[in-house]
Amino acid sequence: MIYILEDAINGILMGSIYGLTALGLTIIFGVLKVINFAHGSLLMVGMYVALWVVSFSGLHPYLALIVVVPVMYLFGYCLQDVIIKPIFKAEKDVREPITVIVVTTGIWYILDNLTLLIFGPQYRNLPDNPLKGKMLEIGDMMISVPKLWGFIAAVSTAAAVYWYFQKTRTGRAIRATSLDREAASLMGINQYKIYNVAFGIGTATAGIAAVTLVPFYNIFPTVGVLFDIKGFIIVVLGGLGSMGGAILGGIIIGMIESIAPQFMTATWTEAIVYGLFLVVLFVKPSGLFGVKYDW
Repeated sequence: MIYILEDAINGILMGSIYGLTALGLTIIFGVLKVINFAHGSLLMVGMYVALWVVSFSGLHPYLALIVVVPVMYLFGYCLQDVIIKPIFKAEKDVREPITVIVVTTGIWYILDNLTLLIFGPQYRNLPDNPLKGKMLEIGDMMISVPKLWGFIAAVSTAAAVYWYFQKTRTGRAIRATSLDREAASLMGINQYKIYNVAFGIGTATAGIAAVTLVPFYNIFPTVGVLFDIKGFIIVVLGGLGSMGGAILGGIIIGMIESIAPQFMTATWTEAIVYGLFLVVLFVKPSGLFGVKYDW
């Protein structure tokens, strides 16, 4: 019984990091109304940025946030402004431009292959990692310290983003644009600037997730694909556009992946995850925590 409880706790902690990864994806979808297929690649870029910062500065891995977050925000802002915004302008009468999905898929392949070309396929880890293998002992249970910090980061980030959207002028403008971009434009809101800001926030959130992962996860050019797939499942499970749903959906997936192997093979565990995804998609397409409106 103690081992199941230990697995459940570690599953919740890892699932919260999955949810943090999906949080940026659901923010971008909530405003732009498109699925960003390059989100996993942006996470991968954030992991490499964190690796560089720690390697060259000697900072504690979590202190890399002071560099990674602004760098990733600017990267996402510019990516949206230079590459994606022209498509929105060309298809301004389309609520959900399909062309943007094609473009983000292209960005995904470009980022992954460019990273592979520059850095090679080798797995990389943080040098002199002070958190490597660090465990918190509670009775007979062993809890991963990096995953515990990841849980704290996920909950704090979700709360901060929610507060920002609810309480700030820009946040309210983002919510208004997500509900009705035409009406928001009539009220004097520059919808394209809002898109840039929302994409930047979503990318910065991926950067936070990247910093929580690098202390215990290998860094390689296609690492984003693994989290991209889970991110899409979590977003659908939790509810498109639901920030709380992203975290809770991630925790559900994390618990399944952690507890189920105690009773079955890993192959069946993946089958349960995808089976749950399909059931939710058929029974409640808005997701377990989806609401009528996007925010």
